[in-house]
Order: sequence, then C-alpha cells, then structure tokens
Amino acid sequence: MGEKLYEGKAKVVYATTEKPDEVLMVFKDEATAFDGKKRGTIADKGVRNAAISAVLFRYLQDHGIPGHFLEQVDERTLRVRRVKIIPLEVVVRNIAAGSFSRRLGWPEGQLLVEPLVEFFYKDDALGDPLVTEDHIRLLGLATADEINRLKELALAVNRLLQDFWRERGIVLVDFKLEFGKTETGEILLADEISPDTCRLWDAETGEKLDKDRFRRDLGRVEEAYAEVLRRARSAPGQAK
Repeated sequence: MGEKLYEGKAKVVYATTEKPDEVLMVFKDEATAFDGKKRGTIADKGVRNAAISAVLFRYLQDHGIPGHFLEQVDERTLRVRRVKIIPLEVVVRNIAAGSFSRRLGWPEGQLLVEPLVEFFYKDDALGDPLVTEDHIRLLGLATADEINRLKELALAVNRLLQDFWRERGIVLVDFKLEFGKTETGEILLADEISPDTCRLWDAETGEKLDKDRFRRDLGRVEEAYAEVLRRARSAPGQAK
C-alpha cells in the first residue's frame, strides 16, 4: 500500500503505488454510533462489510449503476476508483425508522407510501444535519443537475437492492449512500454498502440484522453481520 490518504470511523484509504487514479479502502472493526458518542468493536465487522460491499457493488454495477468498485484485494480491502466525495449523505427510506421516526413521530415499521430521499450535510462538528435542496445549492455542495442525478441514482439503487434482498428473505428498511466525482465530473456511487449503512430486517421474523443491534445494545451483533453476508452470497430464493 502507498500513503495513507484518509482514516474515518470505519475505513482507512490508501494510495496505490502503481495507479494514481485508484485507491485501496481497508475496512476496520471499530464501530461508532450517535455521532461518535458510542464506540466499540464488532469482531470481524471489517471482513464482513468488505465482502458484503463487494457483492452489492458488483450487483449494482452489473445492473447499470456507475460505481467506484474495481475488485476485492483481500478479506478487508477493496480497490476502488479515486473520487472526490460529495459532502452529502443520501438517505433512501422505505419504512419509518431511526431519525425519521424521532423527527416526525411516525411509529417504527410504518410503510411509507413511496420511497423518500433525504440529504444530510456531511459535517461531524455539526452532527450531519438534514438539509434541503435549496441548502445544498446555497452551500455550493452540488448543482441542481447534480442533485437530480443523485436522486435518480439513489432511487435506482433502492429498486435494485429491494429486489436483491427480497429474494434473500430480507426487508430493506432504509440506507445511506455516498457519491463521488471523478476528475472528469462523472458521479459514481462510492464508500460502502453494508449493515453499517443499511437497515435490514428479516422478512419473516422482523429481526434486525444491522448496526441497530450495536446502537441499541440488542446483542448478537456479530451473528447478524455474518447472517447478512451469508444471505448476500446465496442464490436468489436459497437464503434460508
């Protein structure tokens, strides 16, 4: 690996020695919640999230979603295209949960009549606040055309991931995406897609199979991540 370029809560990004337009993304076992107020370690989280992300990026890219993923190098490391991350978290919600339920008083589990796209400004010091499209333009984070593209891609990802997980006995409640721009301005799906960034419930039992088990001290966190990986690798209809 080359120079360390960035270290976040869940991953470390390194330059590659041979290709300046590619980087290596190494997944960590550390876990945080509530804007870093809760911290801990989930055994083998990095291994499982790297593998799950690789499966899902391949699936999405095979179905026409432009992404940064190139290959899985080892059990914790993905090789990806180098992009400049747009400082927005793009959240798609299918079912009321998490901050949506707290903000609007909707009971967790209530189905939304249509998928909802929300934007959050990536700024740890501010607590990643919810922002409107007008805020995004005013702050210069993205143009109107780029905002429309982010929404278009996020909803397309939602349709594809709902199908993927439905065929494996999982309900996709909501999820967070990040996007980046190449030097030519192309917008690519970036970062990771894993139980850290998605709410995933077992379709039969409603059991939570995601980071909420860590956030809410529900126990069996490692087992949940392992189960998501098992199902992600299974053939459609063969997860049980």
